[in-house]
Amino acid sequence: MKAHQWAHHWGAWGEEWQDWLRRSQVGIDLLVWWRDEGDDFLALVGPERYRDRLAELLSMASPRDVAAMGIGCTRRIDRPCRDPKTCSQDPADGGTGDVWNRTGPVPGACSGFTDCWSTYGIDVAFTSDDRHRAVHIQNPSDHCMVWIDGVRIAEGLSLEHSGYWASKRFYVVQAAGPENHPQQGLAMGNLAWNILSLVVHDVERATTQVLVPGATETWTSPVLRVDGRALCVYPDHEACESALPDRVLDVEPLPPV
Repeated sequence: MKAHQWAHHWGAWGEEWQDWLRRSQVGIDLLVWWRDEGDDFLALVGPERYRDRLAELLSMASPRDVAAMGIGCTRRIDRPCRDPKTCSQDPADGGTGDVWNRTGPVPGACSGFTDCWSTYGIDVAFTSDDRHRAVHIQNPSDHCMVWIDGVRIAEGLSLEHSGYWASKRFYVVQAAGPENHPQQGLAMGNLAWNILSLVVHDVERATTQVLVPGATETWTSPVLRVDGRALCVYPDHEACESALPDRVLDVEPLPPV
């Protein structure tokens, strides 16, 4: 594409992200798949393959690649990045820092992204060092699918549309709780149940466990916190500050390198 054609096609958006996209390994593929030819690709390959490829690209993407897509970010989820001159810069610490939930404008872009407008319901969350990312995408049945570093987890479960990194090692997402729980019932929200389970993925061991509340555990909005060598599960956010955890699980040590 000639320079004048490029400028006419992409306009200011392309110019603002051009320097980063020239260096990125996946950014331009993600941008074109999402923004430029989405309808054509969708018609060609169908909705399932389109979503799978979108998940593949997002699972290889950096925060700046996702910011260049034009979906919302940690700073404001309902609109694209408004300061690409700052967010497209290299992070001062090389992307290895421990600042959680980066909120722009910041070199290296935000640490989380959300698509509020399309049927795909994209949500992407990076660890503080950007080594790992969790990708949520809606499927045609309105259930949410989740990939961690390109591997789909917890297939067959009804999952929340977003989750969080409890540490650089553990990603946590709520799931629908057991139907036979004595306090189970219909509720507002994406999962439609008032008693929930927790899915916990360990990126270092590449393992996933589903924590299901017992009959005496009232997990209306369960939270997982990492406390040293233990995983602590609380029934809701208020209990994190004022009560003992319902469960304490040992963190499995990593094998020697």
